[in-house]
Amino acid sequence: MRDTLVLNASFEPLSTVTLNRAVVLVLQDKAVVEQAHPELRMRGAAVDIPAPRVIRLCRYVRVPFRRQAPWSRRGVLVRDRHRCVYCGRRATTVDHVVPRAQGGQDTWLNTVAACAEDNHRKADRTPEEAGMTLLRVPFEPTPADAMLLALRQDDLDGLPEWLARDAA
Repeated sequence: MRDTLVLNASFEPLSTVTLNRAVVLVLQDKAVVEQAHPELRMRGAAVDIPAPRVIRLCRYVRVPFRRQAPWSRRGVLVRDRHRCVYCGRRATTVDHVVPRAQGGQDTWLNTVAACAEDNHRKADRTPEEAGMTLLRVPFEPTPADAMLLALRQDDLDGLPEWLARDAA
C-alpha cells in the first residue's frame, strides 16, 4: 500500500501514514490534501476524492523534540538507498565500519549498507585493513530526514520541489 506524507499545519513533515488512514483524516476534516496521486481516486457511495499523496493537518500538533533519529538496520539501508558503499551494487546487509569484534557499536556513523559479498570479504576488519574504500561517508540523519528517507523514491517523484529536495 502507498504511504502518504503527513505535514503539520506549519508544513513541517511529521510522519507517513497508510493511504486509508490519510483518507480518514481528510474525511474527518482533520487534514487537507496538499497533493494527490494523479492516477488514483477514492470513490464511495457519497464521496469521490483524489487519493492523497501529501496531507496537511488543519491544527498544529506540538511534537516533542527529538535530538536524533533512532538507529535501525532498515534505517541504514534506507539512508544508503540500498546501495553498497563499497561497490555500488544492491545492498542487503548492514556492515560495521569498525567491526563489533573490535568494539564498534550500532550507530549511524559506524554502520553502512553493503552487499553480502563485500560484507563477507571485509569480515572482522576495518575498511583500511581489508583494502576497501567507502564510496560514501556514513552520516546521522535528523529525525525529519529519516522519515523522508523512508518514503520510497517513486513516492518522492512529483512531490513539491521544496519537499523532495529536502528528502534527497
